Amino acid sequence: MAADGRRNLNLLVLPFPAQGHISPSLAFSKFLASKGLNITILTTSHLTKSAKGSLCSSSINIQAISDGSEEDKDRKETPEEMLARFKRCVSQNLANFLDEMIESGSVARAIIYDSCLPWVLDIARGRGLLAASFFTQSCSVCAVYYHLKNGLLKFSDADRVVSMPALPRLETGELPVFPKVMDPNNTIMNFITGQFSNLEEVDWIFFNTFDKLEYQVIEWMSKRWPIKTIGPTISLSQTNEVISDQKNDHMISIFEPTDEEACIEWLDLKEANSVLYVSFGSVAALPKEQMEELAFGLIMSNCDFLWVVRSSEENKLPPDFISNVRDRGLIVKWCPQPRILAHPAVSCFMTHCGWNSFLEALSCGVPMMGMAQWGDQKTNAKFIEDVWNVGVRIPGDIKREELAKFVAEVVHGDKRKELKRNACKWKELVEEAVGKGGSSAKNVDDFVSLILGG
Repeated sequence: MAADGRRNLNLLVLPFPAQGHISPSLAFSKFLASKGLNITILTTSHLTKSAKGSLCSSSINIQAISDGSEEDKDRKETPEEMLARFKRCVSQNLANFLDEMIESGSVARAIIYDSCLPWVLDIARGRGLLAASFFTQSCSVCAVYYHLKNGLLKFSDADRVVSMPALPRLETGELPVFPKVMDPNNTIMNFITGQFSNLEEVDWIFFNTFDKLEYQVIEWMSKRWPIKTIGPTISLSQTNEVISDQKNDHMISIFEPTDEEACIEWLDLKEANSVLYVSFGSVAALPKEQMEELAFGLIMSNCDFLWVVRSSEENKLPPDFISNVRDRGLIVKWCPQPRILAHPAVSCFMTHCGWNSFLEALSCGVPMMGMAQWGDQKTNAKFIEDVWNVGVRIPGDIKREELAKFVAEVVHGDKRKELKRNACKWKELVEEAVGKGGSSAKNVDDFVSLILGG
């Protein structure tokens, strides 16, 4: 097809409006755009108003549709009410958007939607679109969700270990969990397990992972659905020099960007492999007591550290902590995590074990210290330590003295050598997967060929 024809093609992308879902979808979109596709990312009007960064480019268009949040913005919703309102409003407004697009003569070949929004499939099918479901968590965690949804995983407080096909034996404390205090009706878990409601009907199923990372569970899943691994999407983008040079171009973030260069300049002053990077993502919130133990543990470790503390979490820090650690600690509200992890000064990453953070660290060959909180993080932490051997888990009730020993051993001690060796091995496998002819790169190329082929 001629280049002019390619510009008329439209691929729609609809991520769930949370940072952990937006980031991999945007990275995937940027890579697809570099292959000649004209991408329209659909976001909610609420996200568009609050998002930071550049939202426009010649290859990626941002289109807002209402999720109904502006109707009664002062009313406090339960998770169940919020998700019901989101589905009702977004499904109607998505249908209206597609109808208007068709009436205007625009061409949409397919839509890639977040796997948590399975109802998008019916809307797309009714308008002649091909559809792809995009899973932003690991295959292993999603396999657990599948067993939960279908009643194949049964356990009680008395059970200590559960077994599932193609997965290691997991203790009940290593399964995905959502706190009852947040969601007493298990609405969020039901929302997540709903990802599997119509997978047999979609044209493509994409996972943000790669074949060699989860080969056993991928093989098990492939017997049930036509899944394709296309990750890590952040690394796909980095294989393209034009995209890599753009840094924050077409960035969508729900957080105010910090002074990016200030973080890099601070790291530039540090020795190689000397800094502990600490971040718990966009949602996880540590209890005040745990934040205090972490703060004092970092001081006692005598290690340099860069710690991302969101504005909403600053009040949990000990008094005068920021001023007391100024000589060897930098506290920021947000930072460009992929750039930080790629910096030679970073020795280790203390993380909440979110899937995106894990993949970003793995892509940079950085060992991890896992302080998992909830959701998929508990399961990811298990794999980080016991399956992939690129990190250690930190108990949630750890005290400052023990934490200081953990940090010193992983950042500077003998444990670091083993973890770094394994992390570098996985980094090479990431590069293999996203490089020319690699499993993820080939799956993406096949998808692009089908879209361009009409």
